[in-house]
Amino acid sequence: MTNFLKQWGEAAYTTTGFFWMALWAFILGYIISSMIQIFVTEKRMQKAMGENERKSVLLGTFFGFISSSCSFAALASAKSIFKKGASFLSSIAFLLASTNLVIELGIIISIFLGWQFVVGEYVGGILLIGICWILIKLINPKKLIEKARKNLESQEDDDADDGKDWKKQIQKEDSWARVAKKYKMEWQMVWKDVTVGFTIAGIVAAFVPDAFFETLFINSGQGNTDFSFLEILEHVLVGPIAAFLTFIGSMGNIPLAALLFGKGVSFAGVMAFVFSDLVVFPVLRINARYYGWKMSLFILFLLFTALIGASLALHYAFDLFSMLPDPSQVKIKDSDYFKVDYTFFLNLVFLSISGYLIYLGFFKKKDVNHQMSEMAPKSQLLESILKYAAFLCYIWLVGGLLVKFFVQ
Repeated sequence: MTNFLKQWGEAAYTTTGFFWMALWAFILGYIISSMIQIFVTEKRMQKAMGENERKSVLLGTFFGFISSSCSFAALASAKSIFKKGASFLSSIAFLLASTNLVIELGIIISIFLGWQFVVGEYVGGILLIGICWILIKLINPKKLIEKARKNLESQEDDDADDGKDWKKQIQKEDSWARVAKKYKMEWQMVWKDVTVGFTIAGIVAAFVPDAFFETLFINSGQGNTDFSFLEILEHVLVGPIAAFLTFIGSMGNIPLAALLFGKGVSFAGVMAFVFSDLVVFPVLRINARYYGWKMSLFILFLLFTALIGASLALHYAFDLFSMLPDPSQVKIKDSDYFKVDYTFFLNLVFLSISGYLIYLGFFKKKDVNHQMSEMAPKSQLLESILKYAAFLCYIWLVGGLLVKFFVQ
């Protein structure tokens, strides 16, 4: 019993430490994302992309890079862009970029995993798009694309008034109030995923023995970096399965990715885990609702094949240039999470900015009326499960912290 209480306390402390480390990055990322979504609207994106495929793919990648990292928002935006005339390929490019190339994800990865994984994330995102481009050109699924467009024809458009000059809008307080409301929506989209993901990471760090990871990921283990091709391939295949079972978005999965790497999983396996936020069942179901099951399964095939190829290519390219990261650089258990350093001061600064946005959006401008970005239709059952799981996580965390500081 004493051992359980100690592990409970460590798990809760690790989770809160993880979140404290990442707090300023979350706030910064979602402020940037909110500003872009208000001042660079979806209609402007569609107009800029045009009909030239190469141009539309490049612009789709760029617009995805500056958009929200939420998978559900990305799914809805990609659907809307595709419905209004963009090519299927450019829509896929937007979808992949908005979940793998976004600014806030890179910041979080740099905190937990280091610069090699940031490079891997961004280069890998481009590789994902390139591999999908090749596969689509080779397979040429014209009938599937035509049928997918027909499935979208019956859905209502949600055109917003995007004719206003963003240079003038950026100077108005009303516009910043809309940024504040979008900032609130960003947190509403991710708070459950982040809570559950960070809590699971703390629990796994405290309770799950290394032997479990060594069994799940063949030949993994702390200090081991010498893997055969088949072992790396197994890690790459198991990584998405682990992500599928967590049902957590990319932002919440990063501490788990750090945990896997710290336990000795290969670089390729961890990258496959990080890339897997679009091959989980909720995404498959949403794409089926948008485009039909055949197209949804085809997209799943595209993304799964691309992440395998990208993860393997990254691993061997990094190995060739002696850039593979050292698992010892990841410190899962750190007793100095809350020391007074740059993280402490950055958190204070960005919490102050966050407080101002809350004031601006909820107290000073109550009558702001702006049509926000569409969200993909989430499963109410899954959302309810995640919500109650998040509440249980808060109870677990409070109890664990009380045990750590007042019982042990």
